Amino acid sequence: MIAVLTRVFGTHNLGMVEDVVQDAFLKAAQTWRYGQLPDNPAAWLIHVAKNKAIDIIRREHHFRLYSQELAYQLKTEAEEAVEHFFLDTEIADSQLRMIFACCHPALKEEDQIALTLKTVSAFSAAEIARALVTNEATIQKRLYRAKQFLKEVHIPLEIPTGEQLTQRLEIVYAVLYLLFNEGYNSGKEDELIRRDLCVEAMRLGVLLSRQTVGSRPATFALLALMCFQASRFESRISENNTIILLQNQDRSTWNRDLIRRGFQYLNHSSQGQALTIYHIESAIAAEHCIAEAFENTNWQRMRYLYDLLLDIKPTPLVRLNRAIVLAQMNQGAEAIQEIWNIEGIEKLVAAQYLYSAVLGDLYWQLGDSNNASRYLRQAYDLTTSLAEKKLIQEKIEQAEKLHMN
Repeated sequence: MIAVLTRVFGTHNLGMVEDVVQDAFLKAAQTWRYGQLPDNPAAWLIHVAKNKAIDIIRREHHFRLYSQELAYQLKTEAEEAVEHFFLDTEIADSQLRMIFACCHPALKEEDQIALTLKTVSAFSAAEIARALVTNEATIQKRLYRAKQFLKEVHIPLEIPTGEQLTQRLEIVYAVLYLLFNEGYNSGKEDELIRRDLCVEAMRLGVLLSRQTVGSRPATFALLALMCFQASRFESRISENNTIILLQNQDRSTWNRDLIRRGFQYLNHSSQGQALTIYHIESAIAAEHCIAEAFENTNWQRMRYLYDLLLDIKPTPLVRLNRAIVLAQMNQGAEAIQEIWNIEGIEKLVAAQYLYSAVLGDLYWQLGDSNNASRYLRQAYDLTTSLAEKKLIQEKIEQAEKLHMN
């Protein structure tokens, strides 16, 4: 709704659009419970939000700010507008345009990502902060700054071409990547996998790939990565909401159709000369899909791929994952040392559960129960996910048994 209405009313009215959409849902909550639902709830919502927006603009005498789309819409009957708004093609096109508008190069990169996640994918400030490894107050500032920019500059909702397209595509990829990752390993307390976010990221990725501007190798590589990761949804969580680690997953439950589609996208991505992070990460995910069992994973190949990834994406998380691969190659001590060599590791261990959890697990594998318990307990305190807490608690108990023996 926000994407469609912003296309009509212009990006300079984004704040107003968000308000009227919220008001429409509030009105629905107040009125629908007293009677039957309208025949078309989606049309009802967009109709209420649209009329509210028009009333606000008329009241404030902002006719001079009307976009061309709005001028046309005001000449049509409300029913015709509602029917037009919710054509699948209109929604898809509006969302894609909204992504490119939010990824305007005049905005700071971190503001582009935050604004897109908020506006197009309805992330909360807390979810954006987790995805971007920062705090909620910082995200609120970024969102305010970005919206003020859109309001002042009146950026048109259009898909750019040429060099402008190249400038924005990288951020679009980053947004889709973060959106999928937040769904794949959600920060919500009671929901480890948010399939709605993963499906949304994949839907937008497919939409992008079908446009001339987005039919590029990197797009297909990103889609391949998403397909490979999504294929394991059914095997990651047990019936009692316990995390099942990769080495213990029932690979017969992996979605073979998604894996086949992932390899199709991976083949498409091989065109051209550029090697992106999405090519390498999808190749890493493909290695897991190829292996018939965890112990048959080609760890030498995995290390090679992580070395490639580290050259173009030298982030702490990549270094952490590379260390995990070393541990699988019976180089546990070297893996721990690699983690402690990560720049700023003390702050990361103190603030993000994943680093403490991996360290605790590696120390446990080496028989160091004291350090294992220490870092696992720290990880337990840092995570908000109940499923993750349950898994970490089991490891803590194993480490304490090791210490007693």
